[in-house]
Amino acid sequence: MTSLHTALLQSSGQPGDVAHNLRVLDDAARTAAAHGAGLLVTPEMFLTGYAIGDDVPRLAEPADGDAARAVAEIAVRHGLAVAYGFPERDGATVYNAVQLIGPDGQRLATYRKTHLFGCFEREWFTPGDRPVVQAELGGLRIGLMICYDVEFPENVRAHALAGTDLLLVPTAQMHPFQFVAESLVPVRAFENQMYIAYVNRTGPEGEFEFVGLSTLAGPDGVARARAGRGEELVYADADPEYLAASRAHNPYLRDRRPGLYASLA
Repeated sequence: MTSLHTALLQSSGQPGDVAHNLRVLDDAARTAAAHGAGLLVTPEMFLTGYAIGDDVPRLAEPADGDAARAVAEIAVRHGLAVAYGFPERDGATVYNAVQLIGPDGQRLATYRKTHLFGCFEREWFTPGDRPVVQAELGGLRIGLMICYDVEFPENVRAHALAGTDLLLVPTAQMHPFQFVAESLVPVRAFENQMYIAYVNRTGPEGEFEFVGLSTLAGPDGVARARAGRGEELVYADADPEYLAASRAHNPYLRDRRPGLYASLA
C-alpha cells in the first residue's frame, strides 16, 4: 500500500473574494500535483476568509453550490483530492464546514464544526452534531475536523476508535495559542495512533493574528512537515505501512479501560 503524499496549503487568500481564493487554490493544486501530491488541504474558511463578519450569510453556499463545483473542476484538472474550508448554507442555517472532493470531482464527505470558538463563530454559525465524518481515499480512512474540535481529546479519540488513519484539520489558529500547533497536535497524533494534518491561516485578518505553523504529525508524535509563519505549501506522506507498524507497537488503544470512563460523558 503506497503512502498518500499530502500538500498543506498555508494561506489566508483574500478575505471576502471567493474568485481570488479559487485561483489561489488552482495554483496550489497545480504545484502540488507536480510534486506528486494526491491530496491538498486548505485552512478553515479558506474559500471566503475567516474574519468576514456580516458577509458570512452572503458568502455561505450549499455543499453542492457553485464554489463546490469550481473546486471539483480543480480537483479533476489536476488529478488530486482537495479538502477545503467554507461556510456551508443549508436553508436558513449556516455551518462552519470542510468538504473533501475526490480526484474524480465527487464529493466524498462534508463535516460541520461541532465545537464553535469565540463570540464571532457563535454569532454566525450553528454547531454540527456529527463528531465523526470519514471517507476512503488512497487506501486510507480519512477523518474530518475543524480547528477547535481537535483540542477536545474525546473528539480525536472517537476518530481513533472509528479507524481514522489520517485526520484533516483545517484551522484558523490565532495568537497566542500557537502551542496547539507546536505541541498539542503531535501529542494527539501519538496518543490516538494516526496522522493529523493541521492546516492554518497566516498573518493579520480583522481582529485576529493567525500564526501559521501548519503541520502533518505522525503516530510517533513527530512532525513530518512544519510550515513557518507565512504563505507556504508544505508536503508530507501518510504512510499506511508505518501506521500499521506503529499501531502494533503502541498499546494505548489496546490498554484502554472504557468501563472506567463512563463519568466522562
